[in-house]
Amino acid sequence: MNSLHGLDEVDKSLIEELQIDGRLAFATLAPRVGLSEAATRQRVNKLLERGVVQVVAVTDPTMVGLRHQAMVGINVDTDVREVATQLAKIEAVDYVVIAAGRYDLLVEVFCADQEQFVNIVNDQIRPVDGIRVLEILTYLSLVKQTYNWGSA
Repeated sequence: MNSLHGLDEVDKSLIEELQIDGRLAFATLAPRVGLSEAATRQRVNKLLERGVVQVVAVTDPTMVGLRHQAMVGINVDTDVREVATQLAKIEAVDYVVIAAGRYDLLVEVFCADQEQFVNIVNDQIRPVDGIRVLEILTYLSLVKQTYNWGSA
């Protein structure tokens, strides 16, 4: 077992299979990872309880009407953690990262259209105290997005 993360090869196999199809029945999953159905259920439940995995439906933003997507690079002149906390409260913001490099924060925004995006930036993001500069990086095309961490 990898004591650093507490994951062994069976855990990694379970994660990999669930990343392909999070709705797999334990009876189907068990032989794929070499466990009994009961042991498989127990291992998956432990992964869920520990917060290692979540089984969720991942949507395609464009298919649910969120056709305008952008990353906003932000520099602040105050405590970056406070600004990050405030930005994380905005519903249209789905990703907030404190970064090193050109920007203090990277913030991803998904919304219906350009008009809504302007409203989010001007009415919700810009008013956050401490924001000094922001740069908008509009997505032209999403080429790859995966959620397959932890199985390798």
